[in-house]
Amino acid sequence: MSDLTDSLSTHTPMHAIDLIRRKRDRGTLTEAEIRFLVTGAASETIPLEQLAAWLMAAWLNGLAPEEIRALTVAMRDSGVKFSPARLGKVAVDKHSTGGVGDKTSFLVAPLAAACGVVVPMISGRALGHTGGTLDKLEAIPGYRTALTLEEFEAVLVKCGASIVSQTPALVPADRVLYALRDRTGTVESPGLICASILSKKLAAGLDALVLDVKTGSGAFMRKREDAEYLAALMVATAEAAGTRTVALMTDMSQPLGAKAGNWIELVESVELLRGERKAESEDLRELSLILAGWMVYLGGQAETPEAGYERAEAAMADGSGLRMLMEMIAAQGGDVAVFDDPGFHKPGATRLVEAWETGYIAAMDTTMLGWAVQRLGAGREKAGEPVDAHAGIHFHARRGALVEKGQPLATLYATRESMLAEPVALLRQAITFSGNPPEGVPLVSRLFTRGEAEAYLGGSL
Repeated sequence: MSDLTDSLSTHTPMHAIDLIRRKRDRGTLTEAEIRFLVTGAASETIPLEQLAAWLMAAWLNGLAPEEIRALTVAMRDSGVKFSPARLGKVAVDKHSTGGVGDKTSFLVAPLAAACGVVVPMISGRALGHTGGTLDKLEAIPGYRTALTLEEFEAVLVKCGASIVSQTPALVPADRVLYALRDRTGTVESPGLICASILSKKLAAGLDALVLDVKTGSGAFMRKREDAEYLAALMVATAEAAGTRTVALMTDMSQPLGAKAGNWIELVESVELLRGERKAESEDLRELSLILAGWMVYLGGQAETPEAGYERAEAAMADGSGLRMLMEMIAAQGGDVAVFDDPGFHKPGATRLVEAWETGYIAAMDTTMLGWAVQRLGAGREKAGEPVDAHAGIHFHARRGALVEKGQPLATLYATRESMLAEPVALLRQAITFSGNPPEGVPLVSRLFTRGEAEAYLGGSL
């Protein structure tokens, strides 16, 4: 009787509406049911409104560890996969959970490549209040993010690093679900974030992965315990799939570096790779070297993460990191000459915002600042909308700084003059002044290796 029941269950047709109801009612889906949903997303046989309903149910009620692992693997397997084995080097990547002004990819990819590892980086576009790596790169005239897997491999052979978008054949389910999450308010879910990030990374055939999990006012996971859970969850899930992984929990209580937008973030990154060291970009420099150090270490090119840091810093100092970045940009069709053209940056409208009182910058609501950047034209409200390469914010003062009333606080770049009013208002709401300096926040507050992640989760994976 049991065998007959199992057989009937195996061959019973599945319907998306039944799975939506089950998740709505706090049920747990099987691996086969998760695969059915993912296949339907990839093949576009399940309507978007049903996928959106399931995403909201998953966001509201959470996903069990076995559902997360099944979702990650099903999304990874929803299309073709890339194998870096032919490249003859250890393949290592870095991924951030998203932030404002987070441009470390433009530093760590070329620095790690200069140190002897290969970096096949599949990135995404603007999501919620955070910027998108691909949108930033496409601010470079001619830069192609949509490469075939053959072109992707050719760039990796030549340059050691390549930053691309998902091809239509690579993780197609995530492309659909990623866009839906952005439009349905279901971004901030540990299970959905984990599956989205790792499906792309595992499809790239990585040997190792360094995760940058944000904490603080600009993070998707605003609560500390949520960010810790996400970090541990991703490490344990990736390790279970055979990819050596670590996660660093890093500060997003203010924008990373001094600039947030598209083109201006690239400029700040290139300035650092050129050896230009500015106090306003010091946190960006330090975090990039820490992340690159872990990549070099996991890639077998250093005995310790600290030694990896030193190698990455040397690659920054001798210009080899900059050469790697420029070679990658050129190999993907980008015009590198624009980095030496001061007239290239031409925003439609500019506004200088001055400090409205004297005091220490005590706090920044970084999520609000991210929305300000988005509404200047640097981000999008709907999938497929164009973004303005030149919109963004240059912050002239950092958290903890003592400023005088009337001192320049930030310069806003917008698509047009009419788009400035709301971002200015958001900026004024987001920044809080005090008569006393705020307590310092560590740039990196915690590290999760496989053992630490499994201990944190209690062996649930």
